[in-house]
Amino acid sequence: MRMLAYMSWSLNHFSLTGVVVRRVLRVCSRRSPWQQRSFLLTTSVNDTPFPSEHILSTRQSQTFLDRSSVRFYSRGGIHNEDLEEKTRLSSPVGESSLSDEIWPDETGSERTPRRPPFHDHLQRCRSPSDVLDLTTRYSPTLRQVSNCMTRMWSTAKKMSDEQQRYELQLMFENPAFDKLLQKAMKRVGDMRNEDVAYCLLSMVQLGVPQGSRVVQTFLRSCQENLNDFDEKGLSILASCLEHMEASTNVTALKEGLRLVVKARLPGIKNVIALQTSMRLLGKDAPLDLKRKLEVKALSMTDQFSLPNTQYMISTMATTGFYSKPLLDICSRTIKENLHGIPFNRLFTVLQSCRDLHYRDFDLLTGISEYVASTMDIWTKKQVVLFLSVMENLAFCPAAIMEAFAKNVSANPDTLTLKDLLCILKVYSYLNYDLKHQRQQFLESLSQALDSYLPKMSAFELLKVVYHLCLLGHFPSAPLEQLLQSSTLERFHATVPRFLPNQERMFQTVNFCLRLEATLLHQPATVPPSLLGAPNPSGQTVNPWLSQGLRSLLEDQADTTLHEMVVVEDFYLVDAVITKQLPHQTSETEASSCAGAESPPAESSQRIAVIYPPHSAFCYGTSNPRGPLAVKIRHLKMLGYEPILVTEEELQSEEDRTVFLRRRIFSEHLSADSQPKVESRGS
Repeated sequence: MRMLAYMSWSLNHFSLTGVVVRRVLRVCSRRSPWQQRSFLLTTSVNDTPFPSEHILSTRQSQTFLDRSSVRFYSRGGIHNEDLEEKTRLSSPVGESSLSDEIWPDETGSERTPRRPPFHDHLQRCRSPSDVLDLTTRYSPTLRQVSNCMTRMWSTAKKMSDEQQRYELQLMFENPAFDKLLQKAMKRVGDMRNEDVAYCLLSMVQLGVPQGSRVVQTFLRSCQENLNDFDEKGLSILASCLEHMEASTNVTALKEGLRLVVKARLPGIKNVIALQTSMRLLGKDAPLDLKRKLEVKALSMTDQFSLPNTQYMISTMATTGFYSKPLLDICSRTIKENLHGIPFNRLFTVLQSCRDLHYRDFDLLTGISEYVASTMDIWTKKQVVLFLSVMENLAFCPAAIMEAFAKNVSANPDTLTLKDLLCILKVYSYLNYDLKHQRQQFLESLSQALDSYLPKMSAFELLKVVYHLCLLGHFPSAPLEQLLQSSTLERFHATVPRFLPNQERMFQTVNFCLRLEATLLHQPATVPPSLLGAPNPSGQTVNPWLSQGLRSLLEDQADTTLHEMVVVEDFYLVDAVITKQLPHQTSETEASSCAGAESPPAESSQRIAVIYPPHSAFCYGTSNPRGPLAVKIRHLKMLGYEPILVTEEELQSEEDRTVFLRRRIFSEHLSADSQPKVESRGS
């Protein structure tokens, strides 16, 4: 008996030793990845999806699959385990091949049966290969097959790109992966719907070819049992389909998802389920169905928690569905609970508002003041991202810009080149007046930029100079480097020759240098070959503005009107009104009698009437954005008096002439009757 026990212990000992040896060999094999065959180079061309027009029942599909012995997802070869599968299923001990495993104690004389839980072993796996090794020791149940696939992807996605490629190559070369997928494919009809969805999602994310038999089998199974999927299963399935390429089965399944969601919509009682349904329907949902979703969502707003409101806005952005009443309700809740929202969610809300072209002035102002008051808890990168997304919304976050300018002035060296480019763009386009901080802020930015000049591309250098020109700041270092012949030659060699807006940027830089050359140590200009053609003057003035001006000036003998005037071959002005001024005869005569030489008195006044679009102003204010602000600044330098006229001010035909008369001919304009015009360096 002792001899038999010793022989039994020896057999088990060598069996365990074999497992250890296989692990050692696998680890050693990782040291020479060049000897491994790439899965992408061995994909079989015969792996084609099932035709959707021949949908089999689950039992018919099972019978068909059991007859096939060809490897089903990558390479050709024989792989038949029918006999092993039937033997294992008929075993009374269940599906664990280690249920009778014997572990010797320290003395080797006693045997202690031990069977650690499969789930605990699975959670200790740190790579797809570890999971596959576990499946060779245990024969996983159908539920555990799904858990294994999910664990394989969850470990792989945490790796670096290079490590992930290598681990996935090892996974595809491992015979245990073939065995696991073969079992999943054969038993897909017996799986729970949620496990089927998780398996399919994991396979797609792991890179199993979407045209392979195993993936197409799972897609067909989802089609056959789609009516039995619950909300969670449908959500997982929808997430999977987002990552899949268009094919017959994928398209059919997407259409089926929409039909199921549409049928279940009246019975939805949960906010999360409603949001899941909205995402499942996607952007292609018909308008009448989107209206039904809107009515359903508005009827459930009393159930919205703070996370629900954030997720609702992002859901609407994802599906391309705009509902102002729903957005207003969500914005109000978020505004009242700003202190409970972390950066990622708050930034996602702003991005979603940008994608939806939705702006709520109170919400944006509240976020700006909240971020400014808690500036110490945000990193510079986070503040820069806030500024960037708000600039995309054309909103000027004055509180953030004021507080952040102090930080930049104190520590400019901590900013990266990407940060500097973003800061310059935001502050120049939003045209925020920093007042006493302005000069120190701009000098700090210029100091930080100097260290990055050798690393900048030609287009980055052009953007830096362009934004500095909009701000009315002309540091010599970036200007000199931009205007060097070697830098300009790179623009000539660009194919296509000019990137979007690049020509206009050069024209603006050149005009700023020409008009504001007194601020520079030496004159500088851009070569004409980079400026392109001058602005066309064939456009027509707005009919409301033209009619109002003509009605106003028809009885004014001392005024003339010119429409669509090109100033200095650069700026297009909607209308220029020239008013004759009375001569200052007494002062002139007194000067001549004294024998003093004086300049001639101004005999006319030029008024430049500008009709800008809404996008030329910061949202919710009359503060012009960067391009319009620099235009106003330059027109003043050229002797014009700029007057801004907006669309709202011209809509009423009765008040149109009265408004223009008060704006143009009033000698003393009140502050509230003239839109606020802020410029830099004027």
